[in-house]
Amino acid sequence: MSKLDATRAELALLVLYLNKAEARDKICRAIQYGSKFLSNGEPGTAQNVDKTTSLARKVFRLFKFVNDLHGLISPVPQGTPLPLILLGKSKNALLSTFLFLDQIVWLGRTGIYKNKERTERIGRISLFCWLGASFCTVLVEIGEIARLSAAIKKQEKDLKDKNINQHQVCYHQDEKYRANLKKTNERSLALVKASMDLLVAVGLLQLAPKKVTPRVTGALGFVSSLISCYQLLPPASKAKAS
Repeated sequence: MSKLDATRAELALLVLYLNKAEARDKICRAIQYGSKFLSNGEPGTAQNVDKTTSLARKVFRLFKFVNDLHGLISPVPQGTPLPLILLGKSKNALLSTFLFLDQIVWLGRTGIYKNKERTERIGRISLFCWLGASFCTVLVEIGEIARLSAAIKKQEKDLKDKNINQHQVCYHQDEKYRANLKKTNERSLALVKASMDLLVAVGLLQLAPKKVTPRVTGALGFVSSLISCYQLLPPASKAKAS
């Protein structure tokens, strides 16, 4: 393949990536929280970028609450423990509520909905919903990682018993073992992101203003956004990035 063909292929992947509304939203999110980090809550250009980008992102999320509403009523994979099912459904319900209320906040910030005081109250309630959803996500990811870890240990034992006469067992040659290892890595990254989002929500709600300052909130939100951008990459691009 020539350099021109390789460039075309890479540009085609980039176009495909940027055509996703979710990808554009996460790029805007990185800009928003990067600006929050720079402004540290002080008035100026960076804070203006933070506020305008935050408002612009709400347009990307119009009717997005339907996704989690669908997840709420969809069946779960067979064999999933009841606590994880309840946590997953709670996450869907809270996230759907957050995204629905966020649309009312957008109406208020744009001046379509005139009650400013109620808009601020709804905005705070929506952030508490996001905080709860992030907390549920953290617990779900911990639970799923624990399940995968148990499955990997069982596979290691089975492979040792199967190859008892061999001095060294190459686990990575087993397809199921590799798949579970990949899932564990993905879940671990999702856990890191959810933990950061949890702290971002705490910062936005100012529940611990001395510890989670606007700068800390901005830094965590920026890194969380970059993780989201990475998670949305096509599999081939992820392999190159790794």
